[in-house]
Amino acid sequence: MDASAPQPRAADLLAWYDRHRRVLPWRALPGERADPYRVWVSEIMLQQTTIAAVKPYFERFMARFPTVEALAAAPSESVMQAWAGLGYYSRARNLHACAKAVAHEHGGRFPDTEEGLRALPGIGAYTSGAVAAIAFDRPAVAVDGNVERVITRLFAIEDEMPAAKPLIRERVLALLPHARPGDFAQALMDLGATICTPRSPACGLCPWREPCQARIAGTQESFPRKAAKKTGKTRYGAAFVAMREDGAVLVRTRPAKGLLGGMVEVPGGDWRTDYEVDDALRDAPVGATWRRLMLPVRHVFTHFPLELTIFAGRVPLETHAPEGMRFTPFNRLKDEAFPNVFLKALEAGLEELQRPLD
Repeated sequence: MDASAPQPRAADLLAWYDRHRRVLPWRALPGERADPYRVWVSEIMLQQTTIAAVKPYFERFMARFPTVEALAAAPSESVMQAWAGLGYYSRARNLHACAKAVAHEHGGRFPDTEEGLRALPGIGAYTSGAVAAIAFDRPAVAVDGNVERVITRLFAIEDEMPAAKPLIRERVLALLPHARPGDFAQALMDLGATICTPRSPACGLCPWREPCQARIAGTQESFPRKAAKKTGKTRYGAAFVAMREDGAVLVRTRPAKGLLGGMVEVPGGDWRTDYEVDDALRDAPVGATWRRLMLPVRHVFTHFPLELTIFAGRVPLETHAPEGMRFTPFNRLKDEAFPNVFLKALEAGLEELQRPLD
């Protein structure tokens, strides 16, 4: 960093935050104490998910599970159903396990240190730092994507992500004020979300515009440096939407571990790069006159894209659900914990079943 340039000061960022802090459902108002439970749930939800997407889920989740004890006592199916649509479903399983640990082993009170929080199920370095700082005002470092962007630009850090993470933590720790560490953590996040954005950052409004090395060089949008992303090969599969004469639909719950663990799906075959769609009917869960949809359902997971060919069919009222499956009444489908990919498959199949036969 240019020694002659002004140095970034925590006080400048906090003064900006006092004027421009965002009002968020999980954030305490000025002068209020933060609720560790709300902070923790929001931080888990916000991993890999935008604030705009999280807000309605968070508010519904809090209405359904207002305390950590209520979450701990809830059946896993209820937790997964409340999470359905947020993606990355291992977060929901870890959330439930963590709530049980807090309720049963800590008397319903979250540990107030990074070390204590890290010992809980599903809490890693980022979440422990965020909760310790925001909920308990501990001098802890919480580095999310927004903070990575701010710090790599501020100091023009050339290392590619994720190798740059230790240096970013070191820089944040050096800036961390003794007073108001929780506000400082939130201020960094707000700065990245509202001013130091990925594209067209509003540098003229930034409290750290003078010391920012990337702004001085005019290279703001090139930070953080990122290695080329590797995308897995597309996998293919089939999904079968079977509706009984009374409107019930055949579904099953996926195994607790693994991708989309504990979530609900319409049945189908394995997802493979060499899946033969022309042979898909061998994976049909029950006998029916299946109608194959022309357009597949496409979904992108973290490590691979997926294409599902949808088959829709009606079955007689006396049809029994195969082992491990069940017929869910049509008006109860909304209560099932479908992830987005199977919501898309279900909706496509149901729409097809409304069409008259040729």
